[in-house]
Amino acid sequence: MQDLIDGKSKQNKNRLNLREFNKNESFEILRNKWHEVPAGNDRVTTKHLLDLPDKALLDLYLKNRIDATTGEFFSVRGWYHVLYKDIFRGKRVMDVGSGFGIDGITFAQHGARMTFVDIVESNLEILKRLCGLLDIENVDFCYMESIDSLSPLSKDYDVIWCQGSLINAPFDIIREEAQELLEHLPVGGRWIELAYPKARWEREGKMPFEQWGERTDGGAPWMEWYDLDKVKAMLSPAQFDVVLYSNFFNDDFNWFDLLRRS
Repeated sequence: MQDLIDGKSKQNKNRLNLREFNKNESFEILRNKWHEVPAGNDRVTTKHLLDLPDKALLDLYLKNRIDATTGEFFSVRGWYHVLYKDIFRGKRVMDVGSGFGIDGITFAQHGARMTFVDIVESNLEILKRLCGLLDIENVDFCYMESIDSLSPLSKDYDVIWCQGSLINAPFDIIREEAQELLEHLPVGGRWIELAYPKARWEREGKMPFEQWGERTDGGAPWMEWYDLDKVKAMLSPAQFDVVLYSNFFNDDFNWFDLLRRS
């Protein structure tokens, strides 16, 4: 396929040490990777997906969603679609790092009021087209050019949803982003996040985080493990009760469903 990403040509640029950059420069490094979305066993760039006819784009999206949530992969993504799609009906949900919208579009189709937030404009353009093709109206879009881009968003979201989107940069950069996100989550709101656990990092050799991204996400510039204590430190001084915290899928991933109490 012409729109396949040549990972090797991006590799050196993507693997720059994020510790050397300020938060806005770090966003640019991350954009070099996260215009990619899964397409079967490959990844494609949303910049090229924009050129697809409507039917081809919709067919690709629907196939990817089925592949990612059924069969053996029900245990990766399908389970939480079943768990949350009814819980989110009528709720205001911010999908941080929306990517190809496998989660956010699903929840919108079941009545959630979704705001798609992404650092890559072409990702959001694809989501706008898909929502139009699927006749989904209860959605908004926010291009996160910088952390300040979040400021105009509503302060009363019911859920902040971060499906693996807050683990690709050093903790101090992510904590600053999380603190801004918390400005939009009142007491009683849910913070729901997927991350990679320490057990996986240990199993895969305890490599430096700027190298672990290559191992886990094919050219990601950074990958950092999280556990409950680390997530709570990221969100502090806000306090949360634990609704659900667990490793899953052979310790490849962990899940945080937290209820804000202060």
